[in-house]
Amino acid sequence: MIRPLKNLTAALVSGALALISAPAAAELAEGATAPVFATRAALKGKEFGFALRAALAKGPVVLYFYPKAFTQGCTLEANAFAEAMPRFKAAGASVIGMSADDIETLKRFSREECRDAFPVGVASRKIIAAYDVGMGTSGLARRTSYVIDRDGRVVLVHSDPDYRSHVEKTLAAVRRLAKK
Repeated sequence: MIRPLKNLTAALVSGALALISAPAAAELAEGATAPVFATRAALKGKEFGFALRAALAKGPVVLYFYPKAFTQGCTLEANAFAEAMPRFKAAGASVIGMSADDIETLKRFSREECRDAFPVGVASRKIIAAYDVGMGTSGLARRTSYVIDRDGRVVLVHSDPDYRSHVEKTLAAVRRLAKK
């Protein structure tokens, strides 16, 4: 009877130590220079090439990473961004969602859940690593939103598994930039 209890205690202690020593999320810091990239993206079900540098030439960019298209939280987040797009556009900003999904999935997601309002792009492992939003070894991205000003500087980082605050926080940051 004592031996199984010792094994259970050892397993619990080992698990707790693993959690304590696990690296914390370490997204890019506000004020950092956003890594430039180019990738395949979809808007209104059509594939196109997206380049961050070209998007920034037109104004600030909201770059939001999400784990997986067509999952509950990611679908609700895409719907919320789609609904808010007139306000982002009024503030002079563009929005692009990024996930590790393949381009065919993103074509469907751009139509069905992004409601043809904004593009979604393929976040390669390299892009996920550059923005430090990887979710362990899964290849998926954590739910993290960046607002990047025209100069390529990160002015807001918001990382929260709950999708609900991402639109409001990024929109507030974009509006602050518009007032400058």
